[in-house]
Amino acid sequence: MAGVPASGREETSAGAGLSVGGITPFTNIDFPGRLSAVVFVQGCPWRCGYCHNPHLQSRDGASGPPWSDVLDFLDRRVGLLDAVVFSGGEPTIDSALAGAMQDVRAKGFQVGLHSAGMYPRRLAEVLPLVDWIGFDIKAPLDDPSRHDAVTGIAGGAPKVREGVEAVLRSGVPHEFRTTAHPTLLRDDDLLRIGESLASVRAQAFAVQVARPVHEAAAPLPSVDSRYPSKETLRRLADLFPGFILRCE
Repeated sequence: MAGVPASGREETSAGAGLSVGGITPFTNIDFPGRLSAVVFVQGCPWRCGYCHNPHLQSRDGASGPPWSDVLDFLDRRVGLLDAVVFSGGEPTIDSALAGAMQDVRAKGFQVGLHSAGMYPRRLAEVLPLVDWIGFDIKAPLDDPSRHDAVTGIAGGAPKVREGVEAVLRSGVPHEFRTTAHPTLLRDDDLLRIGESLASVRAQAFAVQVARPVHEAAAPLPSVDSRYPSKETLRRLADLFPGFILRCE
């Protein structure tokens, strides 16, 4: 995550106080069809074993620039970028998120959001400001114990279900996606997630095969190329014609 030069200007914007953990100045993969910058919001209550941004989990000690400097950076990118994506961590943990989105929209950028939906009330608050959302489903939502095992924290599944419902009510273009590893989710778990999303008319679903995180306390083993199975992928593609498998 690249740094943004400090401006020394006092923050007076609607998003002042957003806890920024870092910024990626340019990406073409975090908001489909848009050239974007990504703002990483500091903080996440979950402790997923495959997390690639563990330094963003704590709400303390954000190492990114102040929001005023991010806005200065965006001023120089008007006409060059299409959108700003708020990622994390978990962006909806931050009460300044809606204000930050308002700042971004005022500059003419579209807004993308990456969320796992664990703060459904704040998610519903910001969805009117969002042009596209990538929503992470960690495990089958009808299996709370499995969800708790993946996230390392109890009680998340009902909140995520509320978040899914909020996204579908909003009509915001979306992609639901699941990070998959055979030690955490079986093929039938992936099918249950896909079938549950199809039953509520979700637009899109993707499976992202987890990469090993070597700095993790308990690194996950590498994934065999036969996971998920061809049959699982075929059935998911039948449910979602635009189904995507990501293997990085």
